[in-house]
Amino acid sequence: MRTDLFDFDLPPERIALRPASPRDSAKMLVVESGALRDQTIADLPHWLRPGDQLVVNDTKVIAAQLKGRRIGRETEPKIEATLIKRLDGSRWQALVKPAKKLVAGDRIRFGNEGKVCLLGHLDAEVEAKGAEGEVTLSFSFHGPALDQAISDLGSPPLPPYIASKRTPDDRDLADYQTMFAANEGAVAAPTAGLHFTPALEQALRDRGVGVVSITLHVGAGTFLPVKVEDTDAHKMHAEWGTISAETAKRLNAARKNGGRIVAVGTTSLRLLESAASEDGTIQPFAAETSIFITPGYRFRAVDVLMTNFHLPKSTLFMLVSAFAGLDTMKQAYAHAIAQGYRFYSYGDACLLFRAELQTASATLSPSP
Repeated sequence: MRTDLFDFDLPPERIALRPASPRDSAKMLVVESGALRDQTIADLPHWLRPGDQLVVNDTKVIAAQLKGRRIGRETEPKIEATLIKRLDGSRWQALVKPAKKLVAGDRIRFGNEGKVCLLGHLDAEVEAKGAEGEVTLSFSFHGPALDQAISDLGSPPLPPYIASKRTPDDRDLADYQTMFAANEGAVAAPTAGLHFTPALEQALRDRGVGVVSITLHVGAGTFLPVKVEDTDAHKMHAEWGTISAETAKRLNAARKNGGRIVAVGTTSLRLLESAASEDGTIQPFAAETSIFITPGYRFRAVDVLMTNFHLPKSTLFMLVSAFAGLDTMKQAYAHAIAQGYRFYSYGDACLLFRAELQTASATLSPSP
């Protein structure tokens, strides 16, 4: 499909720079059966049924942004690195600025005055450079020691559309982490999960809705627009995910009994669809996925999707257009912009019912 079909104009003031407080007070646009209903996140339990299963991503964002300088040569320019993929116990793939200042064999010393990390700094050698500006960094520490050093010296890698407008601060340490965060490995938050509070989770459970966790370590590729003119030419980034045998069994049993699978975020949806067989049975999963979902895809596992509002021409806007229909999503986004909804990572959300299910579920929806 042509990439420009997924373009739209977004006023800059619609980009949220801070999350709503409390988290579940954010707006939620319900998109079902051609109707658009303005709700809030706190209304979510009323749109779900007993027996439905809410699937959240329990990945935890690491302090993946490091600042330092190149050492060992006449000049020592400042270097910023964003870790994007762990390769083994001591090596990471990273996006580096300015990449042109580095060649294979260079050494970078990360660390800031006033911060203590073992010996006070963290060194890495540039092992290789890629065609897209990414580099392979081989660190001087390994395993848990490296993890601790990154945690001590790094900062949360806020999305560029936020970081370019304000300086990240201590509030982001909590704001850019979901209440479900448990397994370290993401360099970007699964942002639909940012809306949840313990009170909302309890309200869902009181409604008879199950809440289960899976893990997909979100990569920096989630922020990248599609640069090719046709989606067939786009190479999707890979991310590591896991679904336990117990979780798969629980979800399959719920579906067999008439419950719906409700994915919290596109990350949860992508992992569930990657793990689903042709008949919709969810299999245990522990691997990378690079699934790229565009209109025409036949969904096998997910019935309802809660997600934030996404970037123009992004793989995520393509995904929601596949889920609810391109024309429907263009109308929904136009409505959201006109009604003052807040976009992107710290913004509001929408609740989407899968296109082929919308007519069948209309009579089961609550009154607006």
